[in-house]
Amino acid sequence: MADSIHHARERLPTAVHDLALRLGVNSDFNRSIVRLRQAGRMKPVGATRWMSFTARQTISTRLCAFDWRARTGPFGVISVRDALQDGQGRLDVTALGIIRLSRAEHSSALIRGELMRYLAELAWAPDAILLNTRLRWRVDGPDRLIVTAGEGETAAEVVLNLDSQGRIAGGFAPDRPRSATVPLLPTPWRGRFSNYRQHDNLWLPFTGEVSWEIEGKMEVYWQGHIMHWESPSAAGCPSG
Repeated sequence: MADSIHHARERLPTAVHDLALRLGVNSDFNRSIVRLRQAGRMKPVGATRWMSFTARQTISTRLCAFDWRARTGPFGVISVRDALQDGQGRLDVTALGIIRLSRAEHSSALIRGELMRYLAELAWAPDAILLNTRLRWRVDGPDRLIVTAGEGETAAEVVLNLDSQGRIAGGFAPDRPRSATVPLLPTPWRGRFSNYRQHDNLWLPFTGEVSWEIEGKMEVYWQGHIMHWESPSAAGCPSG
């Protein structure tokens, strides 16, 4: 990994490289994947009732790939899987593990939306800032970095805002698809991070929330906190 960090210094803008080091990324670890457990609440757009959830997630630090699996509803009977694997997006909702309630159709909009999620969640996998060579970066001021991934119709871009400590305070995309099929409903989308703690020699946010901006109003639809975070050095990665 030390060699990867050396090449990253040459490949990345100085502000991006400095962000990774400030978050604690260093050559003493070989984190190819992170695993985390979450708890919180979420709701569909337009709904007023929140549903509690628990979730497990894996995030690759070398590829644009993640796999989020949650349980919600009464007694956790509803399962949600939100993923980006082998370059394809996936969003499935099932009941009792076998009854399909919904499945998003494969589309460039779905891939693009999942890429945006991966980019916005780099705060939970900061090693990816240096190790994922599929990410493209540019600096947009003293406290704004823009990160891009994908090509053509699947190209995705997220603005990362930094807080007063120079850590990732949140991510923003002006046009994340709210639908995987026509009409795609490109909508301003924002994630916020807080409650930074030092864990495994990294600075990680343990609280987050996500919202859409609809008709000029911010609608928060996901709020959660990290219950456990780990990065086994010998673990395999989700495909990307």
